[in-house]
Order: sequence, then C-alpha cells, then structure tokens
Amino acid sequence: MGGLRRLLEAIWRLVRFDALLPREAQNHYPPGLQALSKILQVFSGPQAQRGRPGERLALALETLGPVAIKLGQLLSTRADIFGKAFAIDLARLKDRLPPFPTSTARAEIEHALGRSVESLFTSFEDPLAAASLAQAHSAYLLDGRHVAVKVLRPGIEIRVAEDAAAMRLAAGFLSEVSATARRLQPKALAETVIRSTELELDLRLEAAGCDELRGVMARDGYMTAPRIIWEGVGKTVLTLEWARGLPLSRPEALLQPGLDRQALADNLIRAFLSQALDHGVFHADLHEGNLFIAAPAQIEAVDFGIIGRLGAPERRYLAEILWGFLERDYERVARVHFDAGYVPRTHSVSAFAQALRAVGEQVFGRPASEVPMSRVLIQLFEITAIFDMKLRPELVLLQKTMVAVEGVARGICPDHDMWQAADPVVRRWMLRELSPAAQARRFLQDGAEALQNLARLLQAPPSTPASIPPSQPHWIWLCAGAVIMAAGVLLGAWAF
Repeated sequence: MGGLRRLLEAIWRLVRFDALLPREAQNHYPPGLQALSKILQVFSGPQAQRGRPGERLALALETLGPVAIKLGQLLSTRADIFGKAFAIDLARLKDRLPPFPTSTARAEIEHALGRSVESLFTSFEDPLAAASLAQAHSAYLLDGRHVAVKVLRPGIEIRVAEDAAAMRLAAGFLSEVSATARRLQPKALAETVIRSTELELDLRLEAAGCDELRGVMARDGYMTAPRIIWEGVGKTVLTLEWARGLPLSRPEALLQPGLDRQALADNLIRAFLSQALDHGVFHADLHEGNLFIAAPAQIEAVDFGIIGRLGAPERRYLAEILWGFLERDYERVARVHFDAGYVPRTHSVSAFAQALRAVGEQVFGRPASEVPMSRVLIQLFEITAIFDMKLRPELVLLQKTMVAVEGVARGICPDHDMWQAADPVVRRWMLRELSPAAQARRFLQDGAEALQNLARLLQAPPSTPASIPPSQPHWIWLCAGAVIMAAGVLLGAWAF
C-alpha cells in the first residue's frame, strides 16, 4: 500500500506541474495522447504556470525524492536529444537542491564518527552543494589540508525505501499491461536501480569504491580521484581531499583559460572505457555535477556511490562490438551480439548486420553536432524490437553510463567524435587480449588449471565420486596434461 500511495503521488505531482504530457508538446503527440494531455490540463495546478517544461519537471522531480532526481540527472546530460533549454533546466538537480541545516550535519558527523567535529576539523563551513542523497561541506583538517565532507540527508533511507516500493509496483504493472515494456525487463531494471541506490546509503562503501578506482585511474592518467581521509569516514559521513578545478556543472568551468575542450572530451571517453574494458570496474555516475575540470584537460571525479562492474565475457563482448563499429565491420558486430545472446539465434546474422549498418553509416564521418541523436536512438529502439532484443540487467549501469558520458562529452565539445576518442583504448585492448600471444597465455593458463584439477582428482579418496574410474589409468590423464602444456609452450613460442 505504501508503494501504491507513492506511485499515485508521483503521477499526481507530475500532472499538477504539467510535466507528464506538457502542453507545449501537444502538437507532436499522436491523437490519443493529445486528448489525454488536454484532459490532464484540467487537473494541473498553479505550479503548471512556472516557466518551461524542463523547469516544471525539475521542480516535480525534486519533490518526488532521490530515485526521481537520478532520472532527471541522466536526462540533463542529453541536450542533443531533449534540447539545450530542457537540459539546462534539469541541471539544477545535479548539485543545487535545497540543503539541510549545518547544525544537523555537524550532529550527524559526531554521531557517525563518535567524536566531535572540532577534534577532526579546524573549520567546517556551510553546505556548498546539495544533491539527492547528500550534501557537501568545505572543511580543513587539523594538519591544514582542505577537504570535502559529504553527509547523508537525515531520513533518506525511508525516502529511498518508499521510492523502491513505488518503482517495483510500477514495474510489475508495466510488465502486465505492455508487451513492449516486458521486452525491456522493467522488473529487472527496477531492481538494478534500487540496488545501486541502496548501496549509496552507506558512505563506507563509497569510500572503498573511490579508493579502488583511484588506483585504477592512476594507471592511465585520463582521470583522477581524491584521496580518502579514512578517519573521517562513517556510514553517513565521507571525508576526502578537495577536488582540483571547477565542477563541470558551473557555466564558468568551460571558460577557464588554457582549457582544451577536445582533449578534455577525449579524456572523459577514454577514462570511462579504460576503466570498463581494462579493469572491469567503472564510475557509473559521471554527470557534470560529479566532474571537476582544470586546464588544460584534467578531470577529477567525485561521488563514487554507484560503481559498475563487468565480468571478463562482458568486457570482451563490449570491446569487440566497439572494435567492429570502429572498423565498420557490421557483420562482426552482429556475430558478437549473437554469440553473447543479445539477439536470439532465430534471427539472421546478415539481416541484423544490415540493420546495424543503417545506424552506423549515418554517424561515422560526421560532426557530432550534425548527428540527430534522437532519431538514431529511435531507430535503435525499433531495431531492438524487430530482432527481439531484451534489456540485459547486468548491463544497465554500463549502458546508462555510456549514454551519460557521451552526452557530457558533447556538452564539452559539440563536434566531438566519440569513436575517434575511443579508438586508442579499444585498439589497445584488442591487441593485448586477442593477439596470438594473449591467446597462447590463456591456453597455458587453461592447461595449468586443467592439471591442477587433475591433481585434485588423483588425490581424492577412491570412495568419492570424484575419483578416477579404474578403466582410465592415471598416466593417461598425466600424459594428456603434458600434451596440453607442450602445445601451449609451442604456441606461445610461435606467437612471440
């Protein structure tokens, strides 16, 4: 019942703000939605007169809680799809929400850390930015270091639980009434979003994620992360060194002297791809409010509450799909989709490759500002329907981050070429992981693992099911292992 109440409240708020089917877009709706939009206008309130559709949607989402605000943050990264004014109106959801009192933040810090604020900081200032789940304060440690202190909003766990109940209810309803929605796996999608939001409610986990990704980022240098101050970390409090540069959400950030926008956008794309492909772990909330930039092309990320992870198979599929697009080898891209199980084998590989070509060829070789991304996304959605492609819950964070990162890169450099930026990272991965030398190393590793398994079998007591049957002498298995190892050595020597 709590979820139903929350869902109905969300719908009612959107109607009152005229943010569900805004009147400004009525001429673009099909006849049925035009009629529904006119009916909803009757129930709109005084909030419906507050400026543009984006402004009204931002205000409505702000009142609906953290999960709705996360959606608004994602939409705000795609000015190329929804329009620049719409994106600007939603940008306030990134770090300009109403803060809670500094006295409340101080009390929360003392409760979480078990020590007074004065025992850790020489100064602790009023909030400088407030987002959906927490707000940030500027402070100085006793040793003089400038730090940022993140404090969770009081009672935010209750709001998140209410949002989760409403989302689960809405997902179940969509699954029952819409075949199109079922293909998008709304229940699995809702659980993925809910789980990632729940993990953000423990700032100790965020501190660990930041520390891990800081080490990952240092290997490539495309992006950096602040150092964690562990004595200032608790479940509801996170202290880290002050980020360098200006937040990208501020208009003046891109006006800094000496800034190289092209290199900055390239570094953003490459940072994300190197994290995902090379290390299987990536920052999954890369909107402008979480990125600090400095000349000439330095990027420092904050807010590591949402961390995405990819297994080895998913990393290989991603790399091969990107490589296929870079080489404009649509047949290869299609085969990878079938091998990964993204497209049912009842369809034709060649027909799917043809559909991918129809998308890819209108993108390559053209400035980003000339590519109508809204039309491309509609075409992609139509293709997924034709070929019975379903949403993959394990890839939701990856796909959502890719959409956001590409949108942010376009905002930095309107004519940015994402594919050119991706090429060095993807090429490096392909040469390292799919070269003959790499295949030889994997062959050797598989052989060594097989020998270890055989050794465990030989050591098992005769009465156990794992023992080797008398009809298969031990020396046969040992010879087989030796042959595997020898073949691996020969293959490795040839590769090198």
